[in-house]
Amino acid sequence: MPNDDGWEYLLSLDGMTLVIDDHLGLWVKFVAHQVPQSPAIPHGVDYSITLHNRTGKRLLGFDNAHAVAKRKELDHWHRHGDDPGRAYEFETPNQLLADFWKEVDRIVKEHLDE
Repeated sequence: MPNDDGWEYLLSLDGMTLVIDDHLGLWVKFVAHQVPQSPAIPHGVDYSITLHNRTGKRLLGFDNAHAVAKRKELDHWHRHGDDPGRAYEFETPNQLLADFWKEVDRIVKEHLDE
């Protein structure tokens, strides 16, 4: 794992759940733990960051838990719970979190507009 404070911060979020909007019932779950480095996970961190509604349905997810649709890339994101995933160009943990929160903001706005 690179010597980067962003990795330590991401790993420190493991197991955390945050309520994003109590009125809308939106909450976020973080999973991040070290694993052996491999060609599939060169940074040695297995992660999953997901947004859910009050019933627990996943609305958004960024993770590297599985390959996307017969592609080798493990880093990917899902726009909603039924989305099989699209490749995500992982750069840094800080950029991952920024991209995730950008999508959370979009979803919250969509829910407020309903």
